[in-house]
Amino acid sequence: MASRKPKRRPWLKILAIVILVAAAIPPFQIGLAKFINPKTSPMQFQRRVEGWFSSKPDVQHPIIWVPLKDTPVQLIHFIWSSEDQAFFKHGGFDFAELRRAIETAEEKGKTVRGASTITMQCARSVFLWQGRSYVRKALEFYYTFWMELLLSKKRILELYLNHIELGPGIYGIGAAAQEHFHRPVQDLTRSQMIALAAILPNPRKWSPVTPDSTVQRKIRRIERLSSRAPFPKEELR
Repeated sequence: MASRKPKRRPWLKILAIVILVAAAIPPFQIGLAKFINPKTSPMQFQRRVEGWFSSKPDVQHPIIWVPLKDTPVQLIHFIWSSEDQAFFKHGGFDFAELRRAIETAEEKGKTVRGASTITMQCARSVFLWQGRSYVRKALEFYYTFWMELLLSKKRILELYLNHIELGPGIYGIGAAAQEHFHRPVQDLTRSQMIALAAILPNPRKWSPVTPDSTVQRKIRRIERLSSRAPFPKEELR
C-alpha cells in the first residue's frame, strides 16, 4: 500500500508570512526614523478622528521640529529629572522603577502607573496610539526593544522631545513653546521650562500657563529632583 502523502497546510505558510511581515514593520519604521524626522504619528491621527465626534475638537498644531543641538539643555534636564533619570543607563526598560511602581500600586490597591521610560513614551508617541490595552502595551515593548537596538540615545531623545504631547493638539517642545508661551523654545524662561516638564504625564488636563495645585506640587518636585541630580551633559555630545 502506498504511503499517504501528508496534507498540505497552505494557511500555515500564509500565517507565517503574515507574522514575519508584521514583525518586520517596526524595525523598518524605526530604521527610517533614524534618518527622517517624522512630522505626524498614529496618535495625532487618533486625536483628529476623536475630534470628528467631539463638540469641541482639538485644534491640531503642526510640529515645529527642534534639533537636539538647538534644544535648551536646562529643559532636557527638567524633563529627564521628572520622567526618567536612568534613561542613559538602561536599555529601554527600567526594571528597578517598574518594581517600585508595582509595589506602590499594590500598597494603594491601584493599577501600575509611572514606570514608562522615555524610550517607551517615545515609542507610543511616534509609532503607536494612545490607550490602554494588552496589545498596545506589547507593541510598545516591541518597539522599545528595536528603538534601543537601532537608534542612539540622542536620536531617541530628539524624537521624544519633538513628538511628546504637551497640550490638546500640541506635540513637541517647539509647538508647545509657541502655543503656551508665544516664543521659540530657546527663549523660554527657567520657570516656563519647569512648567512644561510638570504637565507630564497629563498634558491634556494640566496647563503650564495656569498651573493648578497638582502642577505646582510637580514644579516643586522637579526643582528638588533637578537640584539633586545634575544632568549628564556629556551624553549629548
